[in-house]
Amino acid sequence: MSAAERQRTTDAIARATTIARRIAQRADRQALRDIEGFQPRLEYDKRDLCIAEEAWCHVVAAKIKPHLVFAHPALLKEVPNASLHYRGIALLSLKRVQEIAGTVTNWERSPEAVRVSEQKALRVSRLYNAVISSIIVGSTGWSMENGYRNILATLGITEDGAIRNIIGQEAEQAIKERLLQWAGDRDLMMPPSDESDERSWRLKDGVTMEFGSEPDIAFKRSGELVVLIEIKGGKDPAGALERLGAIKKTFDEAPVGCKNFLVVGVVTPTMQTRLGEMRMERAFDIGELQYDEHEWLAFVNEIFHHALRIAPEHRRDDA
Repeated sequence: MSAAERQRTTDAIARATTIARRIAQRADRQALRDIEGFQPRLEYDKRDLCIAEEAWCHVVAAKIKPHLVFAHPALLKEVPNASLHYRGIALLSLKRVQEIAGTVTNWERSPEAVRVSEQKALRVSRLYNAVISSIIVGSTGWSMENGYRNILATLGITEDGAIRNIIGQEAEQAIKERLLQWAGDRDLMMPPSDESDERSWRLKDGVTMEFGSEPDIAFKRSGELVVLIEIKGGKDPAGALERLGAIKKTFDEAPVGCKNFLVVGVVTPTMQTRLGEMRMERAFDIGELQYDEHEWLAFVNEIFHHALRIAPEHRRDDA
């Protein structure tokens, strides 16, 4: 199995097992219990809440309680995690809801710490109901079972996007740890000073290596930033342009003489074009750095030999 195949297989296993575990937890069941336990009587203004008359009549005729299908702002205000239930029936991603009506991530993941405004609850309810109505009207014999299947599908899609980023975050930490170990194994590290902390290390020739954010890894010589490494390990293509903006900001704020490197989890064609326009020495694939020894040596040679000039060039034989 090649390094690339090992990477893809490892990512697939991590994603599949984590998604299976998350789905098994069935947060949607708690949301449903909270909806069923909601006591105040709800009055639905179908026109104001964007509920199609045909969809409403179908639900009532099927003897399904309307509040199990259609969102209501009063319920969402009191039971924010109910968003997971209605969003699932509507087959909407968290990102799509955020683009149209505002973020509901904390509603579903930390409902006890959220205060939902009436205006936002109304916006989100209208979005859910409009989409749910179209699904019901466009289906033949829609039932609550159809809704539950949609919820499970949405859970899987949501967790897949989240897991891609979790895998990326873990890979970022692995790259930092390996970089630290590599420098230590080659006697590039100096004894710690009284001012040393867990995020800053002294290297040869007056260089310090600092782990932080914006940039993720900074190399300074006599206090001046000379080399930086920005790590964006997320593997979800949907967030590529957002990550691109953060990369550009970091590179633009670096001093003119600083050598900028990028370690990235995924590069879309649009992202590739824009990266070519940035002030950057080279980009590395985070998966290849983890699984391809040749690529790892190219990476450390770029940083420690060519850019910082504090280490001889290393080859695979003396890795």
